[in-house]
Amino acid sequence: MTTLTASTTTLDNLQAAFNGESNASARYAEFARKADAEGYLGIAALFRAGSKAEDFHARNHADVIRKMGAEPKAVIETMMVKSTSDNLLAAIDGEVYERDVMYPEFIKNARQNKDSDAVRTFTYALKTEAEHARLYSNALKNMDKMRLAKTYYVCSVCGYTAEVLNFVRCLVCGHSKNDYIRVS
Repeated sequence: MTTLTASTTTLDNLQAAFNGESNASARYAEFARKADAEGYLGIAALFRAGSKAEDFHARNHADVIRKMGAEPKAVIETMMVKSTSDNLLAAIDGEVYERDVMYPEFIKNARQNKDSDAVRTFTYALKTEAEHARLYSNALKNMDKMRLAKTYYVCSVCGYTAEVLNFVRCLVCGHSKNDYIRVS
């Protein structure tokens, strides 16, 4: 078991990640409402799936925080909801930052501190954020095709988000595709 004193920086990173994922979940839920209102039903479903995935990331981070003897803390910020295309751009920026900057640094630190639980939860989030960046980018490029309703699938273990379940095991955590939830 990881101790609080052995990895204060990792704990700080977990708290930052928990706060970030909690805010992303709330933001994507609002973005979904806006996309629905603008008639982009496929994008709304994607934002709902993203919100659910961020919830799973926050839960995973919270579990490790509690295991380290602390309580997870999030302050939900006031969010700016703009047009669906602007919201997609904001989502892409956030996911790319997490994929390219935040999570790689958090993983490096957790490895140095030998915090395997933190490495796992950060890695799950990193791999999922990379897929979110791809999905949001594709949605932005194909907005005209995203007016129709669409279904996404989210792994309830790691949060990985897929358009189709054409695999037996999750590409990130290895759990059964039966652990995926359907989001429309």
